[in-house]
Amino acid sequence: MLKFKTNINCGSCKIAVSPYLDKIAENAWEVDTTTSEKVLTITSNIVTEQDIVNAIKEAGYSAEAISLNNS
Repeated sequence: MLKFKTNINCGSCKIAVSPYLDKIAENAWEVDTTTSEKVLTITSNIVTEQDIVNAIKEAGYSAEAISLNNS
């Protein structure tokens, strides 16, 4: 599992990043927009942190990996 702090703030933002994340994470992702960190969780084992960061950047947003040791 991978977790990222993002600037994906709302439902419209989720819709905007969906094609990018679905393409690489096979619908195995979720963004919690109710927290200040806007945490993106990836449950797919076939992608790397850099894959996710690149996809989010391509969609016009940002993502920073969160260490799972603190979760």
